[in-house]
Amino acid sequence: QVQLVESGGGLVQAGGSLRLACATPGRTFSETAMGWFRQAPGKEREFVATISWRGRTTYYAGSVKGRFTISRDNAKNTVYLQMNSLKPEDTAVYYCAAKKGVLASTNLPEYIYWGQGTQVTVSS
Repeated sequence: QVQLVESGGGLVQAGGSLRLACATPGRTFSETAMGWFRQAPGKEREFVATISWRGRTTYYAGSVKGRFTISRDNAKNTVYLQMNSLKPEDTAVYYCAAKKGVLASTNLPEYIYWGQGTQVTVSS
């Protein structure tokens, strides 16, 4: 069982920035692509960003492209989501997820390990 632990969420004003982190305590990422998803109240969980095992390939949802950046440090077993120019519509619980295989993917069902989520609230 892979445990994913998110951190970095909080309350920020519109236009501000936050950096989320996702770590796997006591376990090494093993040729695993990673993703960030989010779920707002009353809405389905949606894809935000994904990164391949070596970090060479990234994909973003259209709504965050140009504002969010996903990255990873495999030596630290940590994946990051830098969120800039935040908008009230970015308010959601953000989840880190891991899938089998090295290829980045926007497809939620491919992700088999999930963190507990971290709340991001953007005030107007």
